[in-house]
Amino acid sequence: MNEFLSAVVVFPAALFSAALVVVVAFWLLVLFGAAGHDMFDSDAEAAGAGSAGLGGVPITVTVSLLVAIAWFTSLAGSLPLRRSGLTGAPYAAVACAVLLTAGLVSWTATKRLVRVLAKLLPDEPGPSRHDFVGQTCTIRTGRVDGRFGQAEVTARDGSTAVVQVRQMDHEDETALALGATGLLYAYDEDGEFFWVAPFSPYGELPGIGRPAAA
Repeated sequence: MNEFLSAVVVFPAALFSAALVVVVAFWLLVLFGAAGHDMFDSDAEAAGAGSAGLGGVPITVTVSLLVAIAWFTSLAGSLPLRRSGLTGAPYAAVACAVLLTAGLVSWTATKRLVRVLAKLLPDEPGPSRHDFVGQTCTIRTGRVDGRFGQAEVTARDGSTAVVQVRQMDHEDETALALGATGLLYAYDEDGEFFWVAPFSPYGELPGIGRPAAA
């Protein structure tokens, strides 16, 4: 144990040991909700991390992998170095070689891991209700008016959702009823519902409009 601790706090592993402490502290903050795991992504994009082959996952994950792999590799090289009995200039030269090797191994391994993680965990924006605007839907209530109505809509990924819909005042022939097809043409942020109009693939779309401002 003493030999292990000595290798951790002595050059070259000591450089990565300090960085590893910072990484662990950061993820503890994320765990307790005091920091976001993607809080540095915008800065990383501005710095061109993706062009270096390290994009596709949050930059905090990339840096954590770099530090952890470099620390482990430098520690693996430091232990036999301390047992070798080298001192002075020979020790410093080998220690520098271990440091450079750890950096190279970490960079190479992290690039490969990032590619795998980027495929397994694609960094895509989450679904938004605005994605449904322009989609057709099926009415699931007996009527739809300016105060009541629900419809079922299919997202682009094939999943379905039941959403609140409203229709402008209309004549009976353009009323939406159970089983009818409608077009979601706008979303009301305040009311959290969609404006819907009768939809026909062969004709015009009657009933589209918004209530006049009070």
